Amino acid sequence: MDRRRRPFSFEPDRGSSRRPYAGRTRVRFESVPTAARAALLGLLLVLGTVQGWAAPGATPQGKDTPQPKAAPQPKASPQPQQPTPQQQQNKQQMRGLDEQIQEVKSDVLSIAADLGRLEEKLIYPSGTQVAIFVALTKGDTMRLDAVRLQVDGQLVAHYIYSFKELEALRKGGVQRIYVGNVATGDHQLEVVVDGKRDNGADVSRTDHFSFRKDVKPKMVELTVSGNAPITLGEF
Repeated sequence: MDRRRRPFSFEPDRGSSRRPYAGRTRVRFESVPTAARAALLGLLLVLGTVQGWAAPGATPQGKDTPQPKAAPQPKASPQPQQPTPQQQQNKQQMRGLDEQIQEVKSDVLSIAADLGRLEEKLIYPSGTQVAIFVALTKGDTMRLDAVRLQVDGQLVAHYIYSFKELEALRKGGVQRIYVGNVATGDHQLEVVVDGKRDNGADVSRTDHFSFRKDVKPKMVELTVSGNAPITLGEF
């Protein structure tokens, strides 16, 4: 007798020699077809892809897309403010004040010049005044370094020239090197000139002159040169 158990299936149309257990029903399961499995797998893949990406043109999750920088807006140039009537009045007052200051400066300079002339007349009266001037020979290129003057054996002037002063003399300028008082009559003048020629040779010349002082002011002009003796002119 075969004692192996065989599964019991419930079939309503057929009878059975054995009754099923109470409260239990034996159900036969059938396997899922292969085509259905493939369709289900494809549907799951499509759903996963759609979930991983947003709408077209959107940025994937976890990544930042650089946004284009907005073009800088041109700054509007500030409009010039129109001066108020009060500002215009203040400006006119300041302009008038500047003109008054310039006029006062001009008056002060004129007064100073008059005072200088008056002082010179008081210190050097016309009866005893003598003035000595220095000039360069026209076209002479000597570099004048210094001039020394002695009147009646007494040193009255020793002047050293700067480059600008030498340029002024070369352009025809005249320098008043000395002004003083001497008595009327005859006087002796000694002139010593130091300088250099164009070739670098030293120039040292000493000349003696005599002049007569009258009652009126006396002016003497000395013309120096690197290649000629010193000349004296009286006027």
